[in-house]
Amino acid sequence: MTNRLQTWPDRWCTATGKDAFEVVTSGSRGWAQHYSQSGAKFIRVGNLDHDSISLDLRNLQRVQPPVGAEGQRTRLQGNDLLISITAELCMVAVVPYDIGEAYINQHIALARPRVGWEPRFLAWYFASEADGKRTLKESGRGGTKVGLGLDDIRNAPIPAAPLQEQQRIADKLDTVLTRVDAVNTRLARVAPVLKRFRQSVLAAATSGRLTEDWREQCEAESCRTFALSDLVVSIDQGWSPKCEANTAPPDRWAVIKTTAIQALHFYPEENKALPNDLDPRPNLAIADGDVLITRAGPRSRAGIACVVKGDHPMLMLCDKAYRIRVDHSKVLPQMLNLHLNSPEILEVIDGMKTGISESGVNLTQAKFRELALSVPRIAEQAEIVRRVETLFAFADRLETRLHAAQAATERMTPALLAKAFRGELVPQDSNDEPASELLRRLQQEAPSTNTRRRRKSAA
Repeated sequence: MTNRLQTWPDRWCTATGKDAFEVVTSGSRGWAQHYSQSGAKFIRVGNLDHDSISLDLRNLQRVQPPVGAEGQRTRLQGNDLLISITAELCMVAVVPYDIGEAYINQHIALARPRVGWEPRFLAWYFASEADGKRTLKESGRGGTKVGLGLDDIRNAPIPAAPLQEQQRIADKLDTVLTRVDAVNTRLARVAPVLKRFRQSVLAAATSGRLTEDWREQCEAESCRTFALSDLVVSIDQGWSPKCEANTAPPDRWAVIKTTAIQALHFYPEENKALPNDLDPRPNLAIADGDVLITRAGPRSRAGIACVVKGDHPMLMLCDKAYRIRVDHSKVLPQMLNLHLNSPEILEVIDGMKTGISESGVNLTQAKFRELALSVPRIAEQAEIVRRVETLFAFADRLETRLHAAQAATERMTPALLAKAFRGELVPQDSNDEPASELLRRLQQEAPSTNTRRRRKSAA
């Protein structure tokens, strides 16, 4: 702790939760019997979040508290701090002034700031991964604890800054982090746009719209419709022996998991090693140009297709997938892969699935072979594949930049908070009352304030 204190400005000092809060308590048990469609707000852990100090009141439980309930002890007031103390530890929120009648359950601590402390400053401190959040998680029973005690909050060391500087820091964080949230919101919109772009490309590729200009220039024939059975040499089902849990090295036989087959992509590392006491089945080995499609499983996972790039002579097909080998004179494997991933064909395949529940459906080979596909000549297929790969490569580059931008923005909030509690986010003002003087004055004022309150109450 000594090294950390040395990073604080001269006009700051060390305080604890006892200095900062006049009340630290937790919510009551037994509220479920008072749940209601209307009434007082009931704040639960799900209403708090990481990287924010605002309450999320979209999914709000209501209660009708009985008269004289013990829960009155934790009726919320504006500017109270709420800290999650079980499960998702150290999520923090500041209670807004217009909260109305509201209560908390036993999974949340209520910390009521004393006069002389900016609630947002305290909240952001305890929300900071490098500062208060880390301190609470490491306090008491250590970093492996599954819950926080109220004394962990009362005894937590807190940086005391001059009140005016606390307010400047809180205002600055409000402004800057609002912009960060806006950036995150905009970035979150990009991934769905890229998904729609890829789906549009697939739809255009398999409908013939993508190469209309090419056909006009080459005076090529239009597409012809075939049943899948007329385009393939074989459709084979795999084998699922009891395998080892570990992934096999390249020189050892293995069986792929269904997770190796993802939409448009094959992941050979998703496999299980074949036990040494079982003989492999080389006829099920996966080769370059094989089109794979999952045939059984949850509805969302049945009918997923990809094409294999490169030979995998010791990697075998699993039982819950089909391996399709095409007639190269009629269809390119890459073109078939585009068809099987196009929105229109995916909808048809979904209608072919059979099963008594969404968690377990099958794509029978008999129905699958009847799938109707509109296929152009091989030369146009090659041009379609080339154009799709070019457009997808463009989308992949955008996605890479998106992930980099998202990773950068994810680092911004922790970095800004760490900077704030090093005293580097806003300038210090020599006219501010030093924190040590502020604490001393507040401690001197507290007894007289309490006395006045007691006398007023007695009267």
